[in-house]
Amino acid sequence: MLVIYRRHIRRCPNTSRKQWKCGCPIHVEGKLNGQMIRKTLTVRSREAALAMIREWEIAGRAEAVVTVEDACEKFIADCEARHLVPSTLKKYRLLVKELKSEFQALPVGKISVDDLDGYRKRWGMKANSSRKKLERLRKFFRFCVEREWVAKNPALALEAPKTVIRPTLPFTDSEMENVLWATEIYRNDYGKCPREYARKIRPFVLVLRYTGLRIGDVVNLERERVSDGKLFLYSQKTNVPVWLPLPEDVLRSLAGLDGRFYFWSGNGDLESAVKDWQRTLRQLFRVAGVKDGHAHRFRDTFAVSLLQKGVSLENVAVLLGNSVRIAEKHYAPWVKARQDSLDRAVKATWG
Repeated sequence: MLVIYRRHIRRCPNTSRKQWKCGCPIHVEGKLNGQMIRKTLTVRSREAALAMIREWEIAGRAEAVVTVEDACEKFIADCEARHLVPSTLKKYRLLVKELKSEFQALPVGKISVDDLDGYRKRWGMKANSSRKKLERLRKFFRFCVEREWVAKNPALALEAPKTVIRPTLPFTDSEMENVLWATEIYRNDYGKCPREYARKIRPFVLVLRYTGLRIGDVVNLERERVSDGKLFLYSQKTNVPVWLPLPEDVLRSLAGLDGRFYFWSGNGDLESAVKDWQRTLRQLFRVAGVKDGHAHRFRDTFAVSLLQKGVSLENVAVLLGNSVRIAEKHYAPWVKARQDSLDRAVKATWG
């Protein structure tokens, strides 16, 4: 015998299975021809649910319904099978966790644009972060469309927020001098900074500045990746391996460090180690008197210094592990060849 009941979502004030006046998903549970059935129905009214159950009993089988929970599990399994980088997987796992909490066992095909609009209003994040999260939401529903669980992608109807791309601002020469001076202060009088970070802070800053690596990649930098005065760079985004020459100052600073990893013990969680270094850098910038200082500005300084020396945007993109499109989006104003061409064009109009 099949029994239907309401499974109330988190926002619903009702809790009893016998309360039918809300619009929460209807579930069915029981046996049909000796087979155990427990699933969410695609209808919201009690009458329609009873009619569907009668049709199942006449046909002797139940139609398959893919719930949000099922779709989320399959989506994450697909992401893992594609060997996405850990940082990307983490963002997708956070998304599906929210989707499960928001819609629970609702059939994925029953999620409307209005449902997603209400979900997005509770994000509470800045425009750029909201835009990226919307892109991940659209990819989830595209996955569902390709498997014919939904007829169309409801997330496409949500307008992306407008974002203002501010020009990249590298550290000035004076700011870099102040930062390097502050590393000496840390070395001699580290104050609240752990001794381990005080000893490694200068090499850490130099690696950030002269490699263009993200802070997480520097913390996770293994000794074996530095050989013959060069650093082996490889990004899964571009699949282009390259050896980057390192200045003597950087090599000397790294030579004084021991362990498999230069800036991490290898024990515990890498994310926690990254957060520790972020806190250390914030304190370093305060000592140096550098406003708006953060780790990514070292990466920007690395890229801009290359472009100003005439290195092509394509080569800079390879060193950063970005596509040319992304590199141009952030660093186009600093391309020397382009600026020289503009200067000549403007000066030609003066005569």
